[in-house]
Amino acid sequence: MLVTATDFKCNLGRYLTLVDSEDIFITKNGKSIAKLSSTKQDKIDIMKSLFGVAKDDGITLEQARKERLARYEATD
Repeated sequence: MLVTATDFKCNLGRYLTLVDSEDIFITKNGKSIAKLSSTKQDKIDIMKSLFGVAKDDGITLEQARKERLARYEATD
């Protein structure tokens, strides 16, 4: 679903409810600026969407998560 940033701001609750059933693309001046998607989306589907984009170095989802969190902890 495409919505303008103004419409999204005015109807935030409505779109937070709708995001469970579909992705919401927020536009500003006719250009897509953000994508709102459900946190319930299957992690395997997310990884499959990255095939060809992310390099395959044999890392598991859990290892990637730990590495990502370690980067943020190290910046403190």
